[in-house]
Amino acid sequence: MPGAHRSHFFWNNQSMLALTALLLGSVVVDLLYLGRINGRALLYRATVLGCLLVMREVHARPSTPLGRGTQYVSLVLSSMCIVGLVHEMGGLDSPFVILLPIMPMSIALLFGQNRRATFISSAMGLLGTGVLVLLWHRPLPEASTWLMLMLGVGVLADVLCRQALYVHQAEQQMRLERARRETLEALAQSEHRRAQSEKLAIVGRLASGVAHEVSNPLAYVGSNVDFVREELLAAASLDREALAEVLSETRVGVQHIQQIVADLKGFSRMDTNETAECALADVVADAMKLASLKLRHVALLRTDVPVDLPHVVAVRQRLVQVVLNLLVNAADVLESRGGQAGEIWVTGRIEGANVVLLVEDNGPGFAPHVLPRLFEAFFTTKGPERGTGLGLNLSRELVEQFGGALTASNRPEGGARLRITLPIPEELLSSRVAVMGSA
Repeated sequence: MPGAHRSHFFWNNQSMLALTALLLGSVVVDLLYLGRINGRALLYRATVLGCLLVMREVHARPSTPLGRGTQYVSLVLSSMCIVGLVHEMGGLDSPFVILLPIMPMSIALLFGQNRRATFISSAMGLLGTGVLVLLWHRPLPEASTWLMLMLGVGVLADVLCRQALYVHQAEQQMRLERARRETLEALAQSEHRRAQSEKLAIVGRLASGVAHEVSNPLAYVGSNVDFVREELLAAASLDREALAEVLSETRVGVQHIQQIVADLKGFSRMDTNETAECALADVVADAMKLASLKLRHVALLRTDVPVDLPHVVAVRQRLVQVVLNLLVNAADVLESRGGQAGEIWVTGRIEGANVVLLVEDNGPGFAPHVLPRLFEAFFTTKGPERGTGLGLNLSRELVEQFGGALTASNRPEGGARLRITLPIPEELLSSRVAVMGSA
């Protein structure tokens, strides 16, 4: 039956053995009540048991129209046999009359939320009671009482069935909600791992610049240490001021190296997921600090991001990752081109209800066949040592999480243009409109 609740209580082997024992064991009641075994009553019991076995087998198979029809026919036949059993054992005066109201209640419990099966059983019980009333010539008040009783039992069985349906739907909703929550958690973890991998890939692409930036201060730190050592081992009289000046220069060099390592370490471990208001000027400054390790020897970076631009709502570290990725991509293109001096421009401005950040370069731009596929996952025109093909795809997803958009185009003057559009928060936009109106 489609959507029928699979009642393990009813359909397991132990329950079937109990029902079989109950039906066949009631033969003892025949001996106590009639003093003999009634053949028809025994046939009715065997038929009911056979119908239950048929329903069990059909229930265990995939639902089909034929299977559902077989179950309902078995239900009608078993209900008729129970009415016949009551008639054979003495009608409405026999102790077996209790089977009439038990029948629809049992179906409501055994079939869970299948209201159709419960209705069929209740209708058969009401019809069978009417037949027994006529066959045993019961007076009108008693007949009306029996019929009202069976009608009430049918209504109660339907209430139980609807309640079972409600509980089943609630359980199903809980399972769906739990599955949805687990899926979202797994998706968030996957997104975090992907972002972390891309961060490490960017750090790897910055490695040559890092080596150059560290080697210079490291060289004069080493020279200064050698000088101090020689001075300490040489003359008896020491020029303390000269030594202090050398050590001061050494300290500056060590601090520079520490700052480079701290910036890279902090970027690679950024895992905050909470959104907050942030200034694009600060985001660009953070990205420039990291990108300078590569850009310093590749291109001239020009920025025009006003500090008074409206704040945007985003995860600042994630936005830094997006801008850094765009800067490093531009540097890779300019570096591979060689020859002409490279330039990169980062410009921020307001356009309507949005803040726009442009990252442009004077490189060759995007080829016509590349532009439509630029944001596809794993699509890259670089070698494996220069990119994973996930940077722009991830960057666009991150910007979209903040309600914005990341698009790409070619500059009319030549070169590539990446455009980040982020909405201005409603409250900031309202206050800005109010200030402009009062002015």
